[in-house]
Amino acid sequence: LNEKLKELDVDLITTVRKNMKSKAMSAFDRAMLSKRYIIETINDQLKNISQIEHSRHRSETSFMLNLISGIVAYCLKKQKPCIKLSADVFGMMPD
Repeated sequence: LNEKLKELDVDLITTVRKNMKSKAMSAFDRAMLSKRYIIETINDQLKNISQIEHSRHRSETSFMLNLISGIVAYCLKKQKPCIKLSADVFGMMPD
């Protein structure tokens, strides 16, 4: 799967399990992997709370309207999960 995705210029980033070879990973990728639960929480909220997941759209317009409405509803939420990253994660030192 990783090789097929590389052909499409997509990087698959996963945790290394005990039975896998260790591989070099950038600081940004490590940070994103450690914050995966927040990303999964946002995806869950978009699907369930904002009702983006729906499989019976009758047209492309209906699908896009539902998708955009869900994203707007999520953006208008007062309390959202967030990812707090420091500048050194991106290879920059604060001034």
